[in-house]
Amino acid sequence: MGSRAFGLATDGSDTDRRGVFLAPTPSQWRFAKPPTHVEGPAPEQFSWELERFCELALRGNPNILECLHSPLVDHVDDTGRELLALRGAFLSRRVHETFTRYALSQRRKLEADVRQHGAPRWKHAMHLLRLLGSCRDLVRTGELTVDVGEDRERLLAVRRGEVPWAEVEAWMVRLADGTDAALPSSPLPAEPDRDRVEDFLFRTRLRSALDALPQPGAYDEVVQRVVRPRHGIG
Repeated sequence: MGSRAFGLATDGSDTDRRGVFLAPTPSQWRFAKPPTHVEGPAPEQFSWELERFCELALRGNPNILECLHSPLVDHVDDTGRELLALRGAFLSRRVHETFTRYALSQRRKLEADVRQHGAPRWKHAMHLLRLLGSCRDLVRTGELTVDVGEDRERLLAVRRGEVPWAEVEAWMVRLADGTDAALPSSPLPAEPDRDRVEDFLFRTRLRSALDALPQPGAYDEVVQRVVRPRHGIG
């Protein structure tokens, strides 16, 4: 993730790694629950447990959705491929609110920098412009594109402080206005497809539970007879 996924990496850019892990289902049945997220072990690495990741994505969390749509994937297993194939189910018009709310909070911080120090943190200004552009295009097209494409050089000029703050502010306003204008005719659904995501999570948890059994046998057969009719599986 980070600048490398956004197409904004420079020679000094770090490599930010984000991941999703599945806590074994039996661990969910104990008093001591597995963590919802883990930092490390490598520097700049952060991972979410699958259920927590899905919850945040359904809410339209910008960072989570960008992770899910990153063009850079280091490793993926069968469950990860199912999750990636489900990306569209998380998208909805909620992103207009969540992206805008996050953008406003970041802009207030930049404005405070200008008041206190005479200039914003230009790297943060660049990423705010990137986020606003990503949101506008998502609302317009229904697809989330992480790489900035042809805006790369202009955004990097902002990072270097080569674009006056007033011009940067005007750019932000244009992007936000473009998002608002696109919302009424957006191809995005009003709500994410929670049922599809929940079915995926249930299947994944069930597989994990069955895989934890010592061996197939009578107990396995009883569990499947009890569970499958109730949940429509099989």
